[in-house]
Amino acid sequence: MTSPACSSEPHALRDRPPSGNTSPPVSSAFLWPAIARFVEAEHRFGLRATESGPPAAWIYEFVRFGVKQAWACLFGALMLGLIIATRLWYPHDAIVARYDALVIGALAIQAAMIGFKLETLDEVKVIFIFHLAGTVMELFKTSVGSWIYPEHNLLRIAGVPLYSGFMYAAIGSYLARAWRLFDFRFANHPRLWSIFALSGAIYVNFFSHHYLPDIRLLLLLVTAVLFGRTAVLYRVWRTYRQMPLLLGFVLVAFFIWIAENIGTGMGAWIYPAQAHQWSMVPLAKLEAWLMLMIVSYSLTALINRPSAVVPLNQKGDRRAFLNFLDGAGDEPPDEGDRIVTR
Repeated sequence: MTSPACSSEPHALRDRPPSGNTSPPVSSAFLWPAIARFVEAEHRFGLRATESGPPAAWIYEFVRFGVKQAWACLFGALMLGLIIATRLWYPHDAIVARYDALVIGALAIQAAMIGFKLETLDEVKVIFIFHLAGTVMELFKTSVGSWIYPEHNLLRIAGVPLYSGFMYAAIGSYLARAWRLFDFRFANHPRLWSIFALSGAIYVNFFSHHYLPDIRLLLLLVTAVLFGRTAVLYRVWRTYRQMPLLLGFVLVAFFIWIAENIGTGMGAWIYPAQAHQWSMVPLAKLEAWLMLMIVSYSLTALINRPSAVVPLNQKGDRRAFLNFLDGAGDEPPDEGDRIVTR
């Protein structure tokens, strides 16, 4: 098999399957009889779009990217939908308080995700750890008045309704599912121990800055140093594309910030400045969500173990990686510290 040439697009790496291979990839979705035909039809449609030329292929991949992102966000989207629906239509005089209904709904969503094998057992374990870590932070933050849960309910610990932990779990669920759906690979990835150390410092600072000097600017600087050269490679269809991992963190944090504005607007929780009248959450809150993204990413990396990829700025190594993706070669050559640490 000949080695694939580098794409003319600066942010694309070609992953061309062997000629004659037109069968759809085997996935958990393909194994479901109810949608197997849909998967086959979608695969044929993608092939036709690719054969129709670059414009049709680009549109198809763009739509496919959006669908994959929406599928990865399934848990979070359903939770946000529950928050909106219970605010708009849930009876105020119901026997079960609204916040308790959110707990029951979140448990049902999680059970369905596991039952339909939308999350693996290892992913559920990490999501549960993140759920616990988030709940502990919630207990502390509400005790010092950082934010408030204004409605009364039964299923709570101190001032924290139990559904709050599921909002943190939704972030972990998104990362774990997106990692699998887009088949993440990485270049110039920092060693895992350094990420875990940074995440630990970030988590501690969420508590300690109320009593000690706030070191978030230092933590942001360390984050930039660790991930400044890291690229994430993701596959939407038959092409690996790349983007700076830091940019990915910022984009996800931005969408969490949007969801936060919806959540506070729907009374899921509020900040002290919103006690009398709702106002938009300051954009400065984005840095806190970015820090939380690092913690979430480190927990997800525990189970997914970032795959080894050689640096993209090394021409020879780039060709070796392209050969690897195309199945023409073995694993990328051992380049010591320049390869992602598993």
